[in-house]
Amino acid sequence: MDLSILADNLPYLLVGAFPDGPLGGAALSLVLALASALASAVLGVALGVALTLATGARRGALVVVIGFFRAIPVLMLIFWTYFLLPVLLHADVPGLAAVVCALSLVGGAYLAHSVHAGIRAAGDGQWQAGLSLGLTRWQTVRHVLLPQAVKIMTPSFVNQWVSLVKDTSLAYIVGVPELSFVATQVNNRLMVYPAQIFLFVGVIYLILCTALDVAATWLLAGRRRGSPRGDEASRATAAQPASGGPR
Repeated sequence: MDLSILADNLPYLLVGAFPDGPLGGAALSLVLALASALASAVLGVALGVALTLATGARRGALVVVIGFFRAIPVLMLIFWTYFLLPVLLHADVPGLAAVVCALSLVGGAYLAHSVHAGIRAAGDGQWQAGLSLGLTRWQTVRHVLLPQAVKIMTPSFVNQWVSLVKDTSLAYIVGVPELSFVATQVNNRLMVYPAQIFLFVGVIYLILCTALDVAATWLLAGRRRGSPRGDEASRATAAQPASGGPR
């Protein structure tokens, strides 16, 4: 297998036409993944908390909206955002922004249920402890439940972010020059080295996903080492309403 073709095209596969042109290749895939992961995390936490606090018709509406974005294919949502956002905003929307928007909506919808489940997993006793201290339901979620739910939610977040890394390859469909797009360009130009080129693409995605998984494992291990103190604080918080009383 002749790997010299990779050496000749390595800069283009890694950064696209940068610095003489726009950023592309693996670097743009990483930017897409990071932006989508951050936006989906913010959206997922907001929707998950709203799902926890909402009742009645509002909760039903949230469930329908979240279910809608979980159900539709990512590729279709990319098309929708790419063609509908300019119509709705009456302005040109770059393909990069459309893809980040689509991936964030899908990721946020999935993470919303992870956040909701993590909050519920903290237990009804923590709810009662927060309310007994005079906190509102929102303050109880923010200061008591969410900090405890982070460890529970982390594996689900990592799993969704790994999916986002792979989903960035769909950005080629709207002309965003990410890794799959530039690899296809190189392959179309050469026509005789598809195995080397797309093997390299697979290795890059493997490195990105493995790095994310290792970082999450390290983070969880660090939290477990520091968990006894956090558990003692949680027990102390839960015990305060019982020990306190009118004076």
